[in-house]
Amino acid sequence: MVFVSAIRTSLSKPQVASQRFSSGGSRGLKILAILYRGGDAAKQEPRLLGTVENELGLRSWLESQGHEYIVSDDKEGPNSVFQKQIQDADILITTPFHPGYVTPEVFNKAKNLKVCVTAGVGSDHINLNTAIDKKVQVLEVTGSNVTSVAEHVVMNMLLLVRNFVPAHEMIERGDWDVSQVARNAFDLEGKVIGTIGAGRIGHRVLQRVLPFNPKELVYYDYNPLPEEAAKAVGARRIDTVEELVSQCDVVTVNCPLHEGTRGLINADLLKKFKPGAWLVNTARGAICDKFAVADALKSGQLRGYAGDVWDVQPAPKDHPWRAMKNPLGGGNGMVPHYSGTTLDAQQRYAAGTKSILEKYFQGKEQEPANVIVGIGKWATKAYGQR
Repeated sequence: MVFVSAIRTSLSKPQVASQRFSSGGSRGLKILAILYRGGDAAKQEPRLLGTVENELGLRSWLESQGHEYIVSDDKEGPNSVFQKQIQDADILITTPFHPGYVTPEVFNKAKNLKVCVTAGVGSDHINLNTAIDKKVQVLEVTGSNVTSVAEHVVMNMLLLVRNFVPAHEMIERGDWDVSQVARNAFDLEGKVIGTIGAGRIGHRVLQRVLPFNPKELVYYDYNPLPEEAAKAVGARRIDTVEELVSQCDVVTVNCPLHEGTRGLINADLLKKFKPGAWLVNTARGAICDKFAVADALKSGQLRGYAGDVWDVQPAPKDHPWRAMKNPLGGGNGMVPHYSGTTLDAQQRYAAGTKSILEKYFQGKEQEPANVIVGIGKWATKAYGQR
């Protein structure tokens, strides 16, 4: 079922969307939001702000500004609400959890588009190079998900290392075989833990696993941690990804998806992992080759793989990550993409989205950390050094 809601206005669209708008402004913008469907859960829990039903809490405010607001979860195919409504939309809001993919072809048909806002963190669903060419700004709510995702990473490490999922499934089946579970359960203490990417999330992961008394914490990032931060967590910087994965018992991926990271963890790199390592990916699914990961888990080269991000979202029912197992029948910690959309995170990214829109309507400068692409130029190195 497709959900779509809209408020139509009789106000004409502006030719220049960057002009100042008053609360009773004489011009209105068309704002299209692609969000995920919440169903009964969203009706019962109004704090599910990132859903079609609750609309990021923006409708009444946007109405009072005289803008048209269209909200839908329908994003697939040429006849989708997304493909039809983007053609004359001024602003697109979408989320990493149910992304509207803005390809070069979509940009070509979006004649009025001036701003893409990610309600959350991670704008790889937008072709950023084309955004630059088309002079479309790309903005996101930086920092809104960092605590939520870092906590999820630590949870994933523990459920893999402790062999939690097969143990729980055993109880659900009505079985009881301690040795069958314990034969593949370990402690996080004494392990070498490494992160690919040590930005806002990667650094917080290092902070949170330090109390588990790991043997060593290591990281790979083109941008070194500040000296005090690195000293506080005792993390050693490693020069190459290959060197990092060869030393780690647990590897976590905490970098953005871009040309330099797409398919980074492939069959060749997986061969360089320590045999029986655990891999956690809450960054972006396409950073990992889905077939290579499934094969590595099946062979035992990986003891476990967990995360919540998929190369296509929603993931198809036949996606290999849904049912992959290690030789002992465990090692799969995959869930839907929700690590960064806890109720706490939704409150943060909904408020951040409103702040971004408010600044845009008023012609004010955005918070620098929220700007991924400015007008015709890169504003960050997060998506690769340019």
